[in-house]
Amino acid sequence: MAFPNSLLDFTRIHQSVIYTSHHLALGPVLYCSREGFMKKFVIAISVGVLLVALAIVAVKGSQIMALIKMGESNQMPPTIISATEVVSQEWEQSLKTVGTLEAVQGVVVTADLPGRVTEILFKAGAEVRAGDVLVRQDITSEKAQLRAAEASVALAKSNLDRVDALYNKKVSSKSEFDAADARYKEAVAQADNIRSMIDKKTVKAPFAGRLGIRLINVGRDLGTGDAIVSLQAVDPIYVNFSLPQRDLPKISLGLKVRLTTDAVANKVFHGELTTINPEIDPVTRSVRVQASLDNKDLSLLPGMYAKLDVVLPEANKVLAVPATAISYATYGDSVFVVAQEKDEESGETKQVARQQFVRLGQRLGDFVAIEAGVSEGDTVVSTGVFKVRNGAPVVINNEAQPEFKENPQPADS
Repeated sequence: MAFPNSLLDFTRIHQSVIYTSHHLALGPVLYCSREGFMKKFVIAISVGVLLVALAIVAVKGSQIMALIKMGESNQMPPTIISATEVVSQEWEQSLKTVGTLEAVQGVVVTADLPGRVTEILFKAGAEVRAGDVLVRQDITSEKAQLRAAEASVALAKSNLDRVDALYNKKVSSKSEFDAADARYKEAVAQADNIRSMIDKKTVKAPFAGRLGIRLINVGRDLGTGDAIVSLQAVDPIYVNFSLPQRDLPKISLGLKVRLTTDAVANKVFHGELTTINPEIDPVTRSVRVQASLDNKDLSLLPGMYAKLDVVLPEANKVLAVPATAISYATYGDSVFVVAQEKDEESGETKQVARQQFVRLGQRLGDFVAIEAGVSEGDTVVSTGVFKVRNGAPVVINNEAQPEFKENPQPADS
């Protein structure tokens, strides 16, 4: 250890010793005070955080309660809808089916006798009258045969006249007269047969109608029964269809029939029931029926498929609403009936929509029949059903309501 060299160094050493001794004496005390202070600090911080959390909960709770009170006092604005009254209508009853059109008279013109075609006097698709000549066949051979037959007729007539004169003078016998008369009649019949053959080789239209596609050409050798052209009389025109046997008591001759077909768009043809088959098909248990329709513009053709309505004489009385008033759902179809209700707090009367489940019937145009669930005179929501809720206030505005029809005719755009 080095000794101090002066008084100043001794003083410094003394102070250092005193300082060290002081700290060694106060160290445990200072450590204990610091630990207590930290515990108090943590407790104070926890209490502060708890108080802040309670304050936040109190503020938010008061805000939520205020919003709840505000929601209870406020009301949703009424929904604007269109409404219509449930009315009683008389709808016609009809039997719907499908059928096939058939010409009143239709035939494929054929050759009666074999022969070569020498002349065709018609155009495919033309209208012809009964008796118009369509085709001529070669008749040169028949003409020659006819000249020979006519000569035989003349000879037989001369013989008959001579025998008749002799018989009147009692010179000839009755048997000779009968033989001469028979030969004359045979010659006449032979000539008539040849004339008939010549006439049959001139093919004529058996009735008035429209011709089809030509099936022959000039120079063709026709055989007996070979087809020449189709001829159809289509004004009026028949439609054949079937109805179940359960509908047989409902139909009778003279009932009105409406027909539509996709071949003639946006047009309805009218006719009447003309024939009811006197027997039931044992396989299908249905009865075949035929109706006659006017076809002045010849737009209906044989073989066409058509949809039919057989109009029954008695009308059906129903309660009808527009189809847009129906709310369709898997658990049941419903409508919204507009009712008047009084507000208990304000005392004012307001209109509300009440959901009413219904049983639907048949459809006709834009309307649907209601079999149960509403009464005549009820007001139902006709448009805007999708935005209405049960018990919601509504306001009726029919300015934009569409026109509902029993027989709508949509125009092509």
